[in-house]
Amino acid sequence: MLDVQAIPYLFRPVTEADLPLLARWRAMPHVVRWWGAPEEEAAIEALRDPRINLWIVEHAVPGLAPRPFAYAQDYDPHSWDPHPFSHLPPGSRGIDQYIGEPDMVDRGHGSAFVRLHCETLFAAGAPAIGTDPNPDNGRAIRAYQKAGFAAVSGPVETRWGRSILMERRREW
Repeated sequence: MLDVQAIPYLFRPVTEADLPLLARWRAMPHVVRWWGAPEEEAAIEALRDPRINLWIVEHAVPGLAPRPFAYAQDYDPHSWDPHPFSHLPPGSRGIDQYIGEPDMVDRGHGSAFVRLHCETLFAAGAPAIGTDPNPDNGRAIRAYQKAGFAAVSGPVETRWGRSILMERRREW
């Protein structure tokens, strides 16, 4: 397995120029399974929603051009009512992400870039971070656990679907 700890990840904001890439990733069977059918309009809506920060995650190998391979977003859970993470302290963030490139799945990249994203959010002042994978998505749950998250609920129904609520708190 690749030593992903030694390889940096870059997060750059999503732009309208990224919409075809996101549409291609959203059409991948391994993404559709957990994110539903692709809708480019939804990506445009999210891009224009000031409550959500959208990121293209790039794998940066020394000597090579950074390779886009994943999508990530973070948001203020207090901006939606109700939200399963509205109990988190002010300044907390919710996160969602997927790996779009199939050859990057099952190589340790998910937990590594999620960990880095969390550390960046904590450094910016977030006291806690929540994520809500589908309870049947064992791969995502294991990646979140490796990134420092712990389950705080069994399966619950949310307006975004069936989820397990997982949280990670900033270490003081």
